[in-house]
Amino acid sequence: MWNPVASARTVWRLTRAVRDPAKLQDVLGLASAIAPPVAMRRLVERLMHHATAAQAFVERPRVGMLHLPTLRALPPHTLGHAFAHHLDVNHLDPHALPYLEAHTDEEYVRAHLLESHDIWHVLTGFPTDVAGELGIQAFSLAQVGSPFALGVLAGGLTNTLLYAFSEREVRMRAIVRGWLLGQRAQLLFGAPWRRMWEAPLEEVRGRYGLNLAAVEAALDDAMRPAMDARNPGGASPPQSC
Repeated sequence: MWNPVASARTVWRLTRAVRDPAKLQDVLGLASAIAPPVAMRRLVERLMHHATAAQAFVERPRVGMLHLPTLRALPPHTLGHAFAHHLDVNHLDPHALPYLEAHTDEEYVRAHLLESHDIWHVLTGFPTDVAGELGIQAFSLAQVGSPFALGVLAGGLTNTLLYAFSEREVRMRAIVRGWLLGQRAQLLFGAPWRRMWEAPLEEVRGRYGLNLAAVEAALDDAMRPAMDARNPGGASPPQSC
């Protein structure tokens, strides 16, 4: 049944999120509107076709509570240490995120993707600025076909058009990079992160086919003809407007 109060709240959050994509609570508050139950059911059905995802729905691994001092004490090359460093340098408090129950498959998808978000940042090398967040959403869209990710991308592109047009190139590169990484990598959904904190970061990337250097090289090769055409003779590129 249509709820005018809920609809008005959704529009208000959408407006705020488009104006300022960094407002995490507004973005998270749009999840139920962007990815309603029927869309989540279809997402679960698609994931069930992957053996690792189907197993995850049985075991439902969770990140759980984090003891950051323990992760910080791990060797610098490990996933756990890199994750703790990512949280520290970006002033992120994982305990500030809402804890989502996971009694159904649909609830598990939401919970696992929320808990894995910053781990994906570490694995993919995306920063936490707007371009980096759009890159992560493109990665998620390529990996699991998340309607929420597509909704955030649409909002981010709208923000770029209306408020940050000078950022168009860096944001579009991040989106393309995220899509390519997501398409080339093994499925990360359902990964038991708690078992991998002590594993070398590069080993985990290799396990899931995250070849960051190869994707960067592919992007550079694809963009080089356009850059050469715009800058004959090595002239300085024109300033963005």
